[in-house]
Amino acid sequence: MKIFDDWRCLPPAARGASVALGNFDGVHLGHAAVLRAAHAARPDAPRAVLTFEPHPREFFRPQDPPFRLTLAAERATALEALGVEILYQLPFDAALSYLSAEAFITEVLHDGIGAVHLACGADFAFGHRRGGDVALLATRAEALGVGLGIVPAVADAQGPISTSRIRRLLQDGYPERAAALLGRSYAIRGEVMHGDARGRTIGFPTANIPLGRHMEPARGVYAVTTSIGGAVVKGVANIGLRPTFGGTESRLEAHFFDFAADLYGQELTICLHHFIREERKFESFAALKDQIAADAGQARSLLDAAPPKKP
Repeated sequence: MKIFDDWRCLPPAARGASVALGNFDGVHLGHAAVLRAAHAARPDAPRAVLTFEPHPREFFRPQDPPFRLTLAAERATALEALGVEILYQLPFDAALSYLSAEAFITEVLHDGIGAVHLACGADFAFGHRRGGDVALLATRAEALGVGLGIVPAVADAQGPISTSRIRRLLQDGYPERAAALLGRSYAIRGEVMHGDARGRTIGFPTANIPLGRHMEPARGVYAVTTSIGGAVVKGVANIGLRPTFGGTESRLEAHFFDFAADLYGQELTICLHHFIREERKFESFAALKDQIAADAGQARSLLDAAPPKKP
């Protein structure tokens, strides 16, 4: 997949695509439906996505707590897995935020990337102060000779599948339900950093990954997997503040079963499969060690009962 961060002066091979529009945070089943619609309408054209980085909400409300399901690299990986060949990942800055809806259609979509077809959800809004909607897009696309498909929301028995719904499921401790809406296990990708090494002293060394701009799922213990050297490795992880040690910054700490290699500096994708228990403070290291052993046993049982696929 080719990634472009500008719509101007693109090479000929990067123009003339059938383009799905949106933020695509999470790349869930609803997003996949928009991608399929874009391809089905023009199967002869390259498959493309136009999105923004950072997410517009991050730009306008930087004081908000982190809310992203997928950061840029994770989103790109998920889109590529769905067959996307071109990703227009436009920097969302002050200049772009002031671009009118009309100018966005004409300058970016038509003159810039030369889209031959567009697809989006019915609630897609764009341009300065979100002044453009699908009605405007339909009128202007027709005038410019560009095809357009408005894709209805994908829904299940509980309602439309959306990024906000998946966020709530993860914040409530239901990674399995979130996975059903994503079409894959929810994962957090990050670099393994040096921690305080306390886990090693009690027999449970951990890989420590800051959450950074990822949203924080329910604090507590999870059965997890990652891929190391092409192999699926099972483990148990805690997400939270580590109250027994007086932690003040939430992070993910994962202990992998039957694994002892040095992971510092490596980037890992940690898949959350099952929520085991809420995070809590223990009276002693001994009590914590006993609980971690119990958590690890439960995580092994859960993962062995339904072996996860490669992340």
